[in-house]
Amino acid sequence: MQQRRIGTVSVSAIGLGGMPLSMPPSGKAVPSREQAIATVHAALDAGITFIDTADAYAMTTAEFGHNEELIAEAVKGRDDVLVATKGGHTRTPDDGFDLDGSPAYLKRACEGSLRRLGVDAIGLYQLHRPDPKVPIEESVGALADLLDEGKIQMAGVSNFDPDEIRSANEVLGGRLASVQNEFSPRFRSSLPELELCDELGIAFLPWSPLGGMGGAADLGSRHAAFAEIARERGVSPQQVCLAWELAKSERVIPIPGSSRPETIRSSVEAVHLVLSEEELARLDA
Repeated sequence: MQQRRIGTVSVSAIGLGGMPLSMPPSGKAVPSREQAIATVHAALDAGITFIDTADAYAMTTAEFGHNEELIAEAVKGRDDVLVATKGGHTRTPDDGFDLDGSPAYLKRACEGSLRRLGVDAIGLYQLHRPDPKVPIEESVGALADLLDEGKIQMAGVSNFDPDEIRSANEVLGGRLASVQNEFSPRFRSSLPELELCDELGIAFLPWSPLGGMGGAADLGSRHAAFAEIARERGVSPQQVCLAWELAKSERVIPIPGSSRPETIRSSVEAVHLVLSEEELARLDA
């Protein structure tokens, strides 16, 4: 497995997004605990050493923390795995979502994540999304406090624009380790954030990196090149997609979600696919 860096830590060039293990796409059933654990173990066996979760990843409000507890169980005894989690999304009584980026809430959320993950310090703790009711400086200031207190080892942000990224890095005194934004063939508008992270030496973690690449309906005119190159190279469109993202910058670490062992094993194979300049140009068009 190729390695890339988040802050001072070397991790696998492709990570595992834990969300589908607790919140599968619409119309799909939540995988059994046995299947979920098997999926994480397949990722570890394939060389993945970076797993992303969040406290809010659960089907219902009553199950808040479900994904963190699941990941903790699956990686128990594996000191070589960086587990990243996120706080700031809350759940409503009707099982919906809300935001609370206040420092007091984020510090309470971190304590809950520490307990569920069973660790003394969280490897990478991320603000899940800016809360429009709270200044960015206050929310990220809470992450700085958690760093200083040793509750977290690295701090990251998610769903931030370039100005917010620069502000977060300033509040953290240059210690911003990662930015997790949506990026895929279908959703390319986070390219400025990716390029800024490359400039600043910050890891960029694309969430939903496949962007629905598995379905024929998603392979429209904009995505046709991914299917064409996949046929030419004898690989899957998903592998072409991840290889394309990896080629964007050494700072990019895609975190494809998976709920089955075979799908994460397939994603991992993308690290061995080296695309030519001509192929990359076709994919960027």
